[in-house]
Amino acid sequence: MRRTSVPLTLAALAALLTPLTTARADTAPEAVRTPVIFVHGYNADPGVWGSLRDDFKASGYTDGELFSWGYDTGKSVNEVLSGRFAAYVEEVRARTGAAKVDVVAHSFGSLVTRWYVKYGGGTGTVAHWASLAGPNHGTATAWACAAWSQACRDMTPGSYVQDGLAEGDETPGDVAHATWWSGCDEVINPDKSVLLDGAVNHAAGCLKHNDLLGDDGVSQGVRDFLGG
Repeated sequence: MRRTSVPLTLAALAALLTPLTTARADTAPEAVRTPVIFVHGYNADPGVWGSLRDDFKASGYTDGELFSWGYDTGKSVNEVLSGRFAAYVEEVRARTGAAKVDVVAHSFGSLVTRWYVKYGGGTGTVAHWASLAGPNHGTATAWACAAWSQACRDMTPGSYVQDGLAEGDETPGDVAHATWWSGCDEVINPDKSVLLDGAVNHAAGCLKHNDLLGDDGVSQGVRDFLGG
């Protein structure tokens, strides 16, 4: 029996191609997240971020999107550390291909990263900036170590760093700023030194200074803020 060829109409061709198009859409990769840089505080190291990093990974972040900057906290915020942090931001951007980064800082790390945002070009490279228990307007407890520590001098109320950060706009550019502060913080005095004009300021409850690093509510708040 002789077979009769049937012309392939446009409708039939469309029916054949439609499943392929749908399959490609279903397997499209997810959007790449903004990389996060964690910056520790005075006399600490990147290890303090273990709990929060785990929470970020549980939320879908990969190790390639999470970075922890380690640095010598004995150096000056404005003359040394902000420049070193700027170089690290550029390294992260080069490694990830991201135009901007998100920054999560604890305590003294808030001053280093704020100086970078305000005076080091960070308004163009930072999308979100989050401060946990940052001495953003100074802390009286820093006088106890100011005699031998440059970092402590930078944290004292009225220091050159404090005056420079308070001058003009405290939350410059298009960077989204947020802070978390505690009424039971034994390091930041007064407690509300953490709060910034123009930032979303969150009361974390009655937590010790370092307990903000592992608190579930703070963790969820930070992740929600960066995802906003």
